[in-house]
Amino acid sequence: MSKHCTHTGSITRVVPSAPGCEECLKAGSRWVHLRLCRTCGHVGCCDDSPHRHATAHFHATQHPIIEGYDPPEGWGWCFVDRVALDLGEDTTPQNGPIPRYV
Repeated sequence: MSKHCTHTGSITRVVPSAPGCEECLKAGSRWVHLRLCRTCGHVGCCDDSPHRHATAHFHATQHPIIEGYDPPEGWGWCFVDRVALDLGEDTTPQNGPIPRYV
């Protein structure tokens, strides 16, 4: 396991794909917290949620970095290097209100 992220160069400005977890909204499922892919903007649910769509998105795409997005929290996670990142002010604004499923 790396002690630093080697993928910070892949962080881009993105537009969120949905107002909540994209797959959960389609299926009518609930989530706990949201994560935002900083490669493509996919919004998925966290690993405490029943379906873990953010992690599934990583496995399907290999997009390495997610942002804590419910609300934007200023941190990221690199799935590949397994390290947390401080995004500072480089957070993604919410695109309208996020539906609450708890």
